[in-house]
Amino acid sequence: MPGLAAGHLFLHCPNCDKAPATAYIDAMGKWYVIVPLMAVLAAALWFAGSAWVEFAGDIPLYGYFAIIGGVFFSLLIGGGLMALAFYSDRAGYDDMQGGEGRKEPRQSP
Repeated sequence: MPGLAAGHLFLHCPNCDKAPATAYIDAMGKWYVIVPLMAVLAAALWFAGSAWVEFAGDIPLYGYFAIIGGVFFSLLIGGGLMALAFYSDRAGYDDMQGGEGRKEPRQSP
């Protein structure tokens, strides 16, 4: 965008109906989530790597196959359960029996 200063990139929102300050806050709000999550990911990877080097020792070949198989089947089961949850929701199995309205809590006698 010619004619704009470097600091005005977030403030210029031609398709926004929001005020420029609100558009800037919305644009920066995602960075307040992304940066800490990336820091946590980096710390977790560092910890996993250092723990692996420190405590792994000599793992035989079948140990690596066991680790790979465990990770694979864990991801397979987790993905399958999530797929079933989405299918159940889409197919209407999660709907209430007998109507669309909210279920009222039972009153104790």
